[in-house]
Amino acid sequence: MAAAMALSAGAAHAQALVYCSEGSPEGFDPALYTAGTTFDASSHPVYNQLVEFKVGTTETQPGLAESYEVSEDGLTVTFHLRQGVKFHSNDQFTPTRDFNADDVIFTFDRQGNPENAYNQVSGGTWEYYTGMSMPELIKSMEKVDDYTVVFHLNRPEAPFIANMAMDFASIVSKEYADAMLAAGTPEMLNQAPIGTGPFVFQAYQKDAVVRYVRNDAYWGEPAKVEALIFAITPDASVRYQKLQAGECHVMAYPNPADIEAMKSDEGVKVLEQEGLNVGYLAYNTQVAPFDKPEVRKALNMAIDKQAIIDVVFQGSGQIAKNPIPPTMWSYSDATVDDAYDPEAAKKMLADAGVSDLSMNIWAMPVQRPYNPNARRMAELMQSDFAKVGVNVEIVSYEWGEYLERSKDTARDGAVLLGWTGDNGDPDNFLAVLLGCDAVGGSNRAQWCNEDFDKVVKAAKVTSDQAERTKLYEEAQAIFKDQAPWATIAHSVVFMVTRPEVDGYVVHPLGGHIFNQVGLK
Repeated sequence: MAAAMALSAGAAHAQALVYCSEGSPEGFDPALYTAGTTFDASSHPVYNQLVEFKVGTTETQPGLAESYEVSEDGLTVTFHLRQGVKFHSNDQFTPTRDFNADDVIFTFDRQGNPENAYNQVSGGTWEYYTGMSMPELIKSMEKVDDYTVVFHLNRPEAPFIANMAMDFASIVSKEYADAMLAAGTPEMLNQAPIGTGPFVFQAYQKDAVVRYVRNDAYWGEPAKVEALIFAITPDASVRYQKLQAGECHVMAYPNPADIEAMKSDEGVKVLEQEGLNVGYLAYNTQVAPFDKPEVRKALNMAIDKQAIIDVVFQGSGQIAKNPIPPTMWSYSDATVDDAYDPEAAKKMLADAGVSDLSMNIWAMPVQRPYNPNARRMAELMQSDFAKVGVNVEIVSYEWGEYLERSKDTARDGAVLLGWTGDNGDPDNFLAVLLGCDAVGGSNRAQWCNEDFDKVVKAAKVTSDQAERTKLYEEAQAIFKDQAPWATIAHSVVFMVTRPEVDGYVVHPLGGHIFNQVGLK
């Protein structure tokens, strides 16, 4: 009701934009998390990065760094920082200085340095930083002066600049961190975020609403609306009802079954774009019998993926055979998918000595672009696996707990998850989701394959895209042979807005970004 009242009051003046989001953020310090739901509520409105993606593209542009240089050997990256950038204020903190090099170094040091006072704050799970092998990559960081920072690397890293535009690289205030540490409340960095971004965080009521106001001191082009409200609405049908009733302006992830009706509804606009994503089922490859590739391949052969596409995606998805989407460079057309063959699956399980297998399938409690209905998908898999003698129990948890529990290397069963690309580089899928450094974090299959890891790491250190493509094709072949996941689908992303919304762009990297959005 509060969100609806705010909308009706604000909309009359075209001041408040209300977004019906699909779930609650896990927190507001994006470096601690990997969920797009969290990034939408934190890194996009509140923070900036050194370089940023131009909305609607995977092209980088200057952010908090006005320019940068990479040395010829690829081992030194120098960022020249923007001057005069102001941090936000809140009831606990008012900055006494502008953004500078100390903030950049603190942002990354806390993630990689166990001695940093913030390294273990709010759980200290720096999934991206660890999963991307950043501790091994960054040799040191050097403050040349207040507005020049040099990253010294242990090896060249082809996607380094694009990585610096990712959500985990959002720049936080060292001065705020120091003040909260002195006050004995370091967790405030995650609960009451202070950034340099286009919106200032105001308040959060879990599972209900997040409120922001425009940052009138923003260094870039100011936001088009005076206030931004996230009305947290997990049910897609309810989101649509709210949109039709004028209680929100933009809604995430409509039900696939509703798309056609929405397209003929004059009161809404339907935007769509091929998603840079993959939905998958990740086995725990460290727990028997899922530690055997032949067992994983047998289960993959038991899944009727076409039925999932028909029932769950209803025309808005395509079967996935690789761990990267077909719109991404280096995608391997040569990959042959596991055939749907229950009889062969049954025989493979028997040959592997597996009988009377019981397992859990984890179903996400929220809609994501790569999985519009995880519970229904899990039910279809439950039925498929029953046909080959495997008994499945479906489990779920609140979204933040789901993501946290699923990282456990001793986790039971297989987890439904997925990924939308962060930077347009294959490394962001293959290394982050499947590399050895990401086990216990973003690698939910807990899969460490030395051959795969070697190839993916080799691809990081060359800037030759043709050479990188060959290596990533080799990595995809190893992945398919070893089957740590069942690859399920790549989807089209649909976003729905009211007619008065002006300037909303479907972002290929999955984020919902509102600083360029106005109301007519």
